[in-house]
Amino acid sequence: MDATITIGRGPEFLSKEEINLLTDQSETGLHHRFRNCALAVLNCGGTTADTLELQKRYKDFQIEIKQAARGNLLVLRNAPETAFVDGNIISGLQEMLFAVLRDTIYPHLFRPPESSEQITNLVFRMLRNAEIFDSNAETNLVVCWGGHRINRNEYQYTKEVGHQLGLRNIDICTGCGAGAMKGPMKGATIGHAKQRRRGGRYIGISEPQIIAAESPNPIVNDLLIMPDIEKRLEAFVRLGHGILVFPGGAGTAEEILYLLGILLHPENEDLPLPLIFTGPESCRLYFEQVDRFIATTLGPDACRKYKVIIDNPIMVAQEMKLGLQAVQKFRESSQKPQYFNWGLHIQEEFQHAFEPSHKKMKELEIYRNQPRYLLAANLRKAFSGIVCGNVKESGRLAIAQEGPYEIYGDLEIMHHLGELLEAFQNQGRMRPLESQGPETYRVVKKE
Repeated sequence: MDATITIGRGPEFLSKEEINLLTDQSETGLHHRFRNCALAVLNCGGTTADTLELQKRYKDFQIEIKQAARGNLLVLRNAPETAFVDGNIISGLQEMLFAVLRDTIYPHLFRPPESSEQITNLVFRMLRNAEIFDSNAETNLVVCWGGHRINRNEYQYTKEVGHQLGLRNIDICTGCGAGAMKGPMKGATIGHAKQRRRGGRYIGISEPQIIAAESPNPIVNDLLIMPDIEKRLEAFVRLGHGILVFPGGAGTAEEILYLLGILLHPENEDLPLPLIFTGPESCRLYFEQVDRFIATTLGPDACRKYKVIIDNPIMVAQEMKLGLQAVQKFRESSQKPQYFNWGLHIQEEFQHAFEPSHKKMKELEIYRNQPRYLLAANLRKAFSGIVCGNVKESGRLAIAQEGPYEIYGDLEIMHHLGELLEAFQNQGRMRPLESQGPETYRVVKKE
């Protein structure tokens, strides 16, 4: 379908330079990224979750920006029909389109960050520009991680956990997609409604290549698209007051290793940040496998950074509530802001964008003769590359041309990594269940 929309809520005024960047279809322009993210948003609720298939299905989709007397217009052509009701675009999707426009152009107004401090400042500015911060908000934002392709039983569990969180007036932040990213939000809306709580926050944080493969769910009322996965992860851990992890695949493992690597750094030793792994009884084996992998690679100190609660949504919510109270007390006593965790120390190894390639994946330092937090950083990159090869357009095209990524490392670590990835595949957590696709990685053991 076709539509013309007056741009509002944030990016309604654009300079000529910004419009030129958004319409520039060269490699240095932003049009390709803008178009793909906009198409993913408009596909919200659609049946296609494969970025290459989505681009093929809507190859004639076009989005343009036109100047008008009272602002600027978005012109859509051949957009997915599911984005419209009786010829009018759904209001929530319209807001998400504006968020795509805002977050596509904003990082390019600044010189690319180089130092750790500059990267954190960019993350802060993007959150502020999206009006995510509220100095009067409670210490009640829980980040939920987990897979977008989980089974019905697992989804219902995430929903019930969200319901229990909502009953305790807790807001939700997720990766904004389906599955474990949608369930907690959906449950929380019911909990908030029962408590007659208005203004509940359902924040979705993504990045361009992920959102192109995983359209945002319609419950998200604040969408943020960070420039890359590292800034997305930093936004999660600096914005959230606690973290819940539901079952997932390589992407969830990447998130876990990112956070554990940060928490293992000596400067974060006494910093409170509640971290809970949870799922229904059917996921007990899954979390035993994840826990065993962490114990054998990062050691018992890493295992002490989280709790595992199986099949008990009420206990999860109660434990998280206690953790949030500890965070609030700590930040008040240390005079730290509640809305952004400036006190969290993040090494540059976790901040600079890792763009997977066959060469970079082969050169990862996955050996024991390094600090645990650096081993976690390299393991995180390994999983990031696997995610790229499974769902991102760039990774899938590279693998189609050059074959699977190869991951080298310590014999014992590679053994446990291979076991975990095999378990993810056997449980259908690694790639679409209906499509096997080409091999994306090989774990190569070295003495």
